[in-house]
Amino acid sequence: MTDEFNTTVYYDDDADSTEIEDATVAVLGYGSQGHAHAQNLADSGVDVIVGLRESSSSRDAARADGLRVATPTEAASEADVVSVLVPDTVQPSVYADIESELESGDTLQFAHGFNIHYGQIEPPEDVDVTMIAPKSPGHLVRRNYENGEGTPGLLAVYQDATGDAKEQALAYAEAIGCTRAGVVETTFREETETDLFGEQAVLCGGITELIKVGYETLVDAGYSPEMAYFECLNEMKLIVDLMYEGGMREMWDSVSDTAEYGGLTQGPEIIDEGVRENMEQTLEEVQNGEFAREWITENQTGRPVYRQRKQADVNHDIEDVGARLRDLFAWADDEQNDESTEKVTADD
Repeated sequence: MTDEFNTTVYYDDDADSTEIEDATVAVLGYGSQGHAHAQNLADSGVDVIVGLRESSSSRDAARADGLRVATPTEAASEADVVSVLVPDTVQPSVYADIESELESGDTLQFAHGFNIHYGQIEPPEDVDVTMIAPKSPGHLVRRNYENGEGTPGLLAVYQDATGDAKEQALAYAEAIGCTRAGVVETTFREETETDLFGEQAVLCGGITELIKVGYETLVDAGYSPEMAYFECLNEMKLIVDLMYEGGMREMWDSVSDTAEYGGLTQGPEIIDEGVRENMEQTLEEVQNGEFAREWITENQTGRPVYRQRKQADVNHDIEDVGARLRDLFAWADDEQNDESTEKVTADD
């Protein structure tokens, strides 16, 4: 265990597998995270039961993977640990079905803090409420485990009714492979708010808008869509890979001096104080619950804004140009057959 930068990181040696080896774990959902958690837990010797609606298309897949399957209510009734891995928008209704099955001393486990932090789920006071959140898509959590490697994760305890909540959460993290890489201790509030902000301002919202505006600027100036795609989207992966491997310094050291000077001088002109102010506003709306209320209402009204915005993105010219170019790349056929590109749809 390390405690540098005021952050505690836990590894395999910090986890006690006996904290979970005699427990039955119900994994609710068999989508991106659910299938990975369930299979990794089972391979670690944990008794796992997958909770899925009787109409779920994932039931056959879970059984084919050698796992027991029941309804969410039946699974929760049998379990000591209930890992809620259905989508955020579905969790409150699923919780309503299983709440009566929770017994004193049970654990309610999450991989994201949204519904606990914003009060959409209010667990009884006599159960532990914990979070183990792998910082990776589920198929990588599974692949890394199978390769003897780990996936970094986050650990948080919202409610410690038994006095052993953290120890059991660490055992769960070890069983799915996260402590092989390192598990960072945080809180439900911090995980939820930083995760939402990162998605909106940088990782999903910010970067896609930056790419589209860059593409549109070049095309509007008369440059070919193909060149605009390569420069603003295709090469993004190369830059991100360098930063992932060694931070921004690794990236700056790997590009040309011309690219470094241009980036250092023009980057702050593009991402200026106006952008910072917009980001601060986005963060405030996450912190005060405005975004959560908006998203909850959006789902209650049939997702009209979501559907409109998503369709507009799908119809953007960069998507058509990119699809045609990727079909021409020499590695296109290999990637289509690569299991690493598997996408598992979240089960509700």
